[in-house]
Amino acid sequence: MGMIAERGLEQLTMAALGREVGMSSGHLLYYFRSKDELLLQALEWSEGRLGAERARLLSRRAPARERLDAYVDLYVPDGHRDPHWTLWLEVWNRSQNADDDARDRQAAIEGAWHRDLVALLAEGVSRGEFRPVDPDRFATRLRALLDGFSIHVAIGLRGTGREQVLGHVREFLDESLTLADA
Repeated sequence: MGMIAERGLEQLTMAALGREVGMSSGHLLYYFRSKDELLLQALEWSEGRLGAERARLLSRRAPARERLDAYVDLYVPDGHRDPHWTLWLEVWNRSQNADDDARDRQAAIEGAWHRDLVALLAEGVSRGEFRPVDPDRFATRLRALLDGFSIHVAIGLRGTGREQVLGHVREFLDESLTLADA
């Protein structure tokens, strides 16, 4: 992750990584089989850390909307070349030719984010904090919005900085989830 943040994925070769960690590229290939496997395992490691942080944020005793804002804040990249999102983009790009196991592992990562969001939305609706929505459908649409905006932030598309994106998403959530009498 440090090399990705510092140099970007285009500079991440097995030989360069081996030099960085004091191993031969052959030794790395012994453990990871391929660069694709290395990238996917790095993503799984990063997602494990984010998953723990997401669980901590979502289990707090706070209104559903406050926790939803925390979820969004965790989801959106920190900025251009965010290492986690840079890695995600590379893994997504390579997934066109991935085997079933790799696709299943990617789906598991996506599924965890989705399930947590659905549960949070369902809780907000059941407690009367959000207007009635289908939590699964709303989560699917919200995650598509977040993915699109997050890609813009991660690649450094002008006019779509992190704070602008967070503002757009919060406005969308206000318009979509606020109760009519609020």
